[in-house]
Amino acid sequence: MKRAPARGPLSTVVGIVLIALMLFPVYWMVNVSLQPAGNALRAGWFPRQPYLGGYATALRDQSGALATSLVVAIGSVGLSLGLGAPAAYALARFPLRGSTVVLFGVLVTQMVPGIVVANALYGAYAELGLLNSRLGLVLADSTAGVPFTIVLLRASLRGIPQEILEAARVDGAGHLRVLWSVVLPVSRNAVITAGLFAFLFAWSDFLFALTLDTTGTVRPVTLGLYEYLGAHTNQWNAVMATAVLASVPAAALLVVAQRRVTAGLTGGAVR
Repeated sequence: MKRAPARGPLSTVVGIVLIALMLFPVYWMVNVSLQPAGNALRAGWFPRQPYLGGYATALRDQSGALATSLVVAIGSVGLSLGLGAPAAYALARFPLRGSTVVLFGVLVTQMVPGIVVANALYGAYAELGLLNSRLGLVLADSTAGVPFTIVLLRASLRGIPQEILEAARVDGAGHLRVLWSVVLPVSRNAVITAGLFAFLFAWSDFLFALTLDTTGTVRPVTLGLYEYLGAHTNQWNAVMATAVLASVPAAALLVVAQRRVTAGLTGGAVR
């Protein structure tokens, strides 16, 4: 077998430069969050005396928004997995007529522009009384999480050996018991991946929140950050501190679940 050509110093330098360019916005966000209030362009390259006033202001003003985002994201994960896992199991393991058409329809829903879905939900929510509610945001954000869960889990579930499922059925387990006790544990990497992406979809949502929250009573952190921005703001440390706080949950989940996410995505791809 031929050995792969060794990477030269030029490739290493180019890689370091690209990584530095990609991480610079993150560095500048953290740097400005630790500076006193003022123009972000006048901030030093390094906070010699870190100032935590921006974080105090962000926590005081945005603690409710952070809690709302957390509740909505967790609810969206639960609903996406609760609906998507059984649907993916049925499409992957049952000989259903028209399953290909159903799967195609699920994929088509991912192509609909978000503003179209938001406008349609606004009219429906106005009739159902779901405007300005956490439940309404959970349902709206799940419109992205449920299709993604179905597509990802279906690809993973098709790779489970039929003998394992038949053995569980011989022992007297019904379809729901097989799904809960056999299928989901075996496909835990794909389940974690689907749940993580459902969380990220809901956590980073701005369009649904802006459209379906007309009073500010269920304002998520994305809207809270948007309200901080302005042409004459002098609290850039609070703005950046809010951005840092909003980034921590997603970054922490990605770091913790990195291996399982990689295994979940590649496992579904090779099947």
